Amino acid sequence: MAILTDLQSARRIVRNLIRSRKTRRELGRRLETLPAPENGSIRIAVYFADTKVNLYQIRQWYAPLAELDKSWPVTIITRSPGATLAMLDESPVPVMYLRKVVDLEQFVTDQDLRIVFYVNQNTKNFQMFRYGRMWHVFVNHGESDKMYMTTNQFKAYDYSFVAGEAARDRLSRKLWDFDVDARTMMIGRPQADHFAGDLPYTPDDRTVVLYAPTWEGDREAAAYGSVATHGVALVKALLATGKHRVIYRPHPRSGVVDDDYRRANETIIAAIASANARDRSAQHIYDDGRDMGWQLAAADVAITDVSAMVYDRLAVGKPLLIARPVNPAAEIDTAGYLGHAEWLDAADAGDIVSLVERVQHSPEARERLEFWVERHFGDTRPGEATRRFHEAVAGLIENWDRHAKIHLGDRRVRESDPFEGEGDDEDDPSTSDD
Repeated sequence: MAILTDLQSARRIVRNLIRSRKTRRELGRRLETLPAPENGSIRIAVYFADTKVNLYQIRQWYAPLAELDKSWPVTIITRSPGATLAMLDESPVPVMYLRKVVDLEQFVTDQDLRIVFYVNQNTKNFQMFRYGRMWHVFVNHGESDKMYMTTNQFKAYDYSFVAGEAARDRLSRKLWDFDVDARTMMIGRPQADHFAGDLPYTPDDRTVVLYAPTWEGDREAAAYGSVATHGVALVKALLATGKHRVIYRPHPRSGVVDDDYRRANETIIAAIASANARDRSAQHIYDDGRDMGWQLAAADVAITDVSAMVYDRLAVGKPLLIARPVNPAAEIDTAGYLGHAEWLDAADAGDIVSLVERVQHSPEARERLEFWVERHFGDTRPGEATRRFHEAVAGLIENWDRHAKIHLGDRRVRESDPFEGEGDDEDDPSTSDD
């Protein structure tokens, strides 16, 4: 058995190596056709060192970044060839592939960076942190009460852009000696100003229910996913009524760790296909597309797990249910919205129709929802979050200018790079993202 496992691992490594080299060759051809940015032209960068599997984290920032680029030039820095190829096709702002640390060093030397944004906690972020004459700002890839939202890694950044008062309260409770007033800026949810898109169905009198679960997680404390415990029962119950339209949008990592979770995901997808085959007017949706936003805005009721999707839905101010994790070790911060949310227990998943009806029409549920929308996001009128985002950026640019005047003349001094020669793992097939 051990020999078989070793052979399978060896084959996987070889396949990854071949794919990785093929991807790099294709990327090399693409890059030869792209013009390099003029020296000193880039003021703001987004550092994304992750692979294709986590592109969803940067994709949700595309529209806000495109809007920001109208005022200040923005470029996305990438380190993975596979992710870079995808982003060259879809990003609305320029993408710079900086494979090696020496490439990163040259880019920082040539450009006039004032702000670097980070959407996740990739360990390669540390390679960018070494540059001290720019603001390092964590913008995250969502607002939630997950354990991820209070990691001590927040202290690594100069500033963090957070959604609202609830985020500040969360950080104050969890982190020692973290000055939330000085190091966080509340901007709401700029993505919500771009929650639009063509509907893949024709609206009618059906109640539209979005089921958007997270993945199963890679540890018990983060075992928030509901597909294997709630999902099959609730989706089948909604499909059976003839009065509901289901939009099923699972997390892209669903089933990567747990086979039961993978099989449940496949069962739901098959059930949706079967329901549509029986009744073409049903127009149920299995959504694995790149665009995110129209689903949240279109659904009459949303069902999510403990994830950023809870708060993306809150940002549009419409009814939602949250699937309660079955694993007792899953960490749930009930001090905020989750302590007052409408919960769906696994035992009640089959009774989802009556629960959807209640949260959709209950005055008490509506009142609680409105309170927590304000608590998490502040003013959610269209365009308000974008205004606060741009205002926060402008404030940091002005702050940078003040520091530059104090230290005038020393900004271009090249520092020796303690990471020189490290972090170049592109030839390691075990890290391939393709």
